[in-house]
Amino acid sequence: MSEARKTDTSDDQEPLSKARLRLWLKLLKASNLIEANLRRRLRAEFNSTLPRFDVMSALNRSPEGLKMSEISQMLRVSNGNITGIVDKLTEEGLALRVAVPGDRRAQRVRLTDKGREVFARHAGAHQGWIDAMLAGLDADDVDGMIRRLDHLSDTMKEHD
Repeated sequence: MSEARKTDTSDDQEPLSKARLRLWLKLLKASNLIEANLRRRLRAEFNSTLPRFDVMSALNRSPEGLKMSEISQMLRVSNGNITGIVDKLTEEGLALRVAVPGDRRAQRVRLTDKGREVFARHAGAHQGWIDAMLAGLDADDVDGMIRRLDHLSDTMKEHD
């Protein structure tokens, strides 16, 4: 009898398992479509990249600056990726490195005034692009999806 229950349970779970896989593929497809659109627009309108936008966004949220390792952790990328982007931002006068008192090796990176101005233009355009791409969703759709994705994120933390 217990063997029959195990079979019934696994049979009941199979459609849900397949639906979860379908959900993952649809989330991935939607994310990839949005990301590709943003990459194309950033390149066309600002000769910039999405990783560069992400670094500037992280720095914009932290006016006191961030250590390179903090940026890497926030964006879930390697320090090497961040170093190249920060080098370019620094060369262009959009960011600067500041020594961390008491730690000879550590530096904080922060946006310059020029960097904040450039980011503000990029962020305004970015918000407009997102708004246009998601214009087919009404307020209830957006709120419902946010709640469900928050729940998904909370669930995923258990597997991180």
